[in-house]
Amino acid sequence: MQNTGCTSSPDLKSLGIDGVGSVFWNLSEAQLIEQAVCRKEGVLTAQGALSVQTGKHKGRSPKDKFFVKHGPENNLIDWGETNLGISQTHFDKLHRKVAAYFQGRDVFVQDVIAGADSSYELKIRIITEKAWIGLLARNLFREIPKRSASEFKPEFTLIQTPGLFADPEQDGTNSGTFIAIDLSDKLAVIGGTGYGGEVKKSIFSIMNYFLPLRGVLPMHCSANIGKHGDVALFFGLSGTGKTTLSSDPNRHLIGDDEHGWTKYGVFNFEGGCYAKTIRLNRDWEPIIWQASQQFGSVLENVVINPQTRVPDFNDASLTENIRAAYPLKFIAGHVPDGKGASPQNIFFLSADAFGVLPPVAKLSKEQAMYYFLLGYTSKLAGTETGLGKEPQATFSIGFGAPFFPLNPRLYARLLGEKIEECKTNVWLINTGWRGGPYGVGKRYDLPYTRAIIDAALNDHLQGVPYTQEPYFGLHLPTKCPGVPNELLNPRLSWPDSHTYEEYAQQLLEDFKKNAKQFSDFFEKPVVHTKVKPKS
Repeated sequence: MQNTGCTSSPDLKSLGIDGVGSVFWNLSEAQLIEQAVCRKEGVLTAQGALSVQTGKHKGRSPKDKFFVKHGPENNLIDWGETNLGISQTHFDKLHRKVAAYFQGRDVFVQDVIAGADSSYELKIRIITEKAWIGLLARNLFREIPKRSASEFKPEFTLIQTPGLFADPEQDGTNSGTFIAIDLSDKLAVIGGTGYGGEVKKSIFSIMNYFLPLRGVLPMHCSANIGKHGDVALFFGLSGTGKTTLSSDPNRHLIGDDEHGWTKYGVFNFEGGCYAKTIRLNRDWEPIIWQASQQFGSVLENVVINPQTRVPDFNDASLTENIRAAYPLKFIAGHVPDGKGASPQNIFFLSADAFGVLPPVAKLSKEQAMYYFLLGYTSKLAGTETGLGKEPQATFSIGFGAPFFPLNPRLYARLLGEKIEECKTNVWLINTGWRGGPYGVGKRYDLPYTRAIIDAALNDHLQGVPYTQEPYFGLHLPTKCPGVPNELLNPRLSWPDSHTYEEYAQQLLEDFKKNAKQFSDFFEKPVVHTKVKPKS
C-alpha cells in the first residue's frame, strides 16, 4: 500500500479494506482537485470551481436508507418509512462487499469533524473511491486542528462506493442503492449512488440520533448573527430558502443547514455550505454567487459550456437539484468558530404550493411546536429521486423528516422548552406561491421575503396591528416595511376569493389528517392560538 499525503497511514485493515492501490490521506484542496481532474472525475470551470456529475442519482434516495436493527437502538429509533431497518447479517454482507470492492483500487481518506462545539463534536473518517467526494467532505465538514491531526481517532467511519451496487434479494435492500448505518459499531456504508448529499445527510442523521440523548436539539436549519449578537434560525426543506435568506450581507453566517441548540446557544455541525443553485441570481444572491465560483468549490450537475467552461445556472436539463459545495471561509464575514447565542428569532420556511399560507405570521410556542411537528412545505424538483418538475406539497416532521431517527415528539418537546426558556420569537414564512396554486399563482418575490425577514429581525413587526385569519388561527401583521399591505393577507392576492376558500379548506383538511398521528401530544388537532400540548 502506497500512502500519499501524510507521513503515516490510516488503519484500513481493521475495516476489512486491504490490497488497495494508493491511499490518498487528508490531501489539500489543490491536491484533491488535481487528482479529480487527472482521473476525469470533473473539469475546472472558467472561474476555477470543480464541476462534476453524479451519474444516475442527482438527489437523495430516501427509500434506500437503513439503520441496523439491533442493540439499544431498537427501542429508540422511530421505525417507519423514513427510518427503515436492516438486519445485522445483511449489513455485514454489505460491509464485506464494500471492503472487497476497494481491492486494487486507489482510496481517498478524509478526516473531518462534525460539530463546532467541542463538547458535542463527532470525529469522522470518510473513505471513498472519488477524489471529488474527498473535496466535498473537506468543504462541508470542519477541519481538524493542525495541532491534533496526528492524534486523530475517528469516532465514526463512513465508506462510500458509487460504483458498487447491492443485490436486493441477497442484501436485504430495496434496490442496488444503499445507505446503511450501524449506530452501535459507528459505521456507515453507501453504495450505488454518487450524489454527494448522501454523505452529508448521513452524518446529519447520525448527529440527530446521539445529540437529543444529551439534551441538545439538532435542527435542519441555517443560522446567522447580527451586529449586536442576535441570532436567527431558518428552518426549511431543501430549496425553500435556508441558504439564500441566511446569506445576508448585513449579518454574519454561522451555517446554512445543520445546527445544534444547547443550553448555552447554537453551534454549526458543518464547516461549509451545500447551496442549491438552480437559477442562481447574481444580483439577488451575490454571496452564494461569488462563493460558488471560487477555486475549491464543487459544482454538482451544473451544465457547463464545453468551450468556455462557464456554468449555466439556468439550465436544468440535467436536474433542478444543481448544487455548489464550498467552505465557509469563502464567505466574507462568516462566524469562524461556528457558534452563537440562543436565537432571538426563528423562521419556519414553508414553500406553500397551494398558495394559501400568508407571507408572514407570528406563532405562539404551541403553534411553533405544531408547525415543527407537521413541517408543512413543498418538496422542490430534483431534491429526491423520483420527484418531477412540479413541487409536491408535503408534511415533513421537523422540516427534515428523513434525517430524524428518534421519536419526533422528543425533538418537538426540546424545541418548546428552549423557545420558552429563551423567549424566542417564531415566525411562519411562506416562500412559495400567492394568488393561486403552483402553475396559476406567482411565487413570492425574494426582495419581499427579505424585507419581511429584515422587519422581524429589527423588531418592526412588534408594534403593528395584527389580524387573525379564520382557517389556521394565524396572526398576520397588517403592515410591513417594504411590502405592499395587500400582499400580507393571502386572500387578497387571489382574483377569486371563493377559489381561495376552497384551497384553504383543502389545505386545512390536510393539516387535520397529518396531525392525527400526534393526537396524544396536542389537545386539539388544528393549529390555533388556544392549542396546548398535553402535560
